[in-house]
Amino acid sequence: MDGVTATGVRATARIVARQDGRGGTALPVLEGDGPLALRRTRAGGDEARVMLVGAMSGPLGGDRFAVETEVGPGARLRVGSAAATIALPGQAKGESRYDVRIDVGEDGELHWLPEQLISVRGSDLRMRTRVEVAGSARLVLREEQVLGRAGEEPGRLTSRLAVRVAGRAVLDQEVACGPGAPGGWDGPAVLAGHRAMGQLLVVRPEFTREPVEAHMLGEGATLVPLAGPAALVTAVAADGLRLRRVLDEALASLA
Repeated sequence: MDGVTATGVRATARIVARQDGRGGTALPVLEGDGPLALRRTRAGGDEARVMLVGAMSGPLGGDRFAVETEVGPGARLRVGSAAATIALPGQAKGESRYDVRIDVGEDGELHWLPEQLISVRGSDLRMRTRVEVAGSARLVLREEQVLGRAGEEPGRLTSRLAVRVAGRAVLDQEVACGPGAPGGWDGPAVLAGHRAMGQLLVVRPEFTREPVEAHMLGEGATLVPLAGPAALVTAVAADGLRLRRVLDEALASLA
């Protein structure tokens, strides 16, 4: 853990995946403690697998969390989490922050599939995910946010996702929800009364030759091509369970 201050906890987790020279993937760096514990799980073929385990509650008000992941050339990695991340109010004043940084090298592959983020009443979380993907790399990235627990109003949540493929920006978007967010976030043009939202980003070199076609994926979900070898699914749903079902179906259709 990087430290505890009067304004909250500072913690960073780091994952580095490399080819092991025997047809598999090694994890020469796997560092995380305090609220960001990392666990190596059983590998699947040439793919290394890591689980992010929430060893403490949070992020709480004033906390600063970061996860840095680097997938080297030709390496394959799958990252998940053991449970949902719950943004909570804390004794410290001010917003909490959760920063994710991802780099995938040439011919590398990353499946970034954490569990849902739940924004609890009274919390204030700013989440930022920055992704760099090489032109021949592959990526599946899922983000899911649930606004409030059952029967509860949400906290303030601001989430930004910025993605570059082969040095070219293909996506840079931000959404803000909850008390104090710009007006209209719960209106028909954004959530339309739903309390779960998510997106699925898929980067594959073959999309350059055969880009996906934009279309609806049922009520509340759309698939659109992005510049370069990428596609984006965005979805809203009444709850987290239904949202996961929509995104799983979308990923299966892209496969």
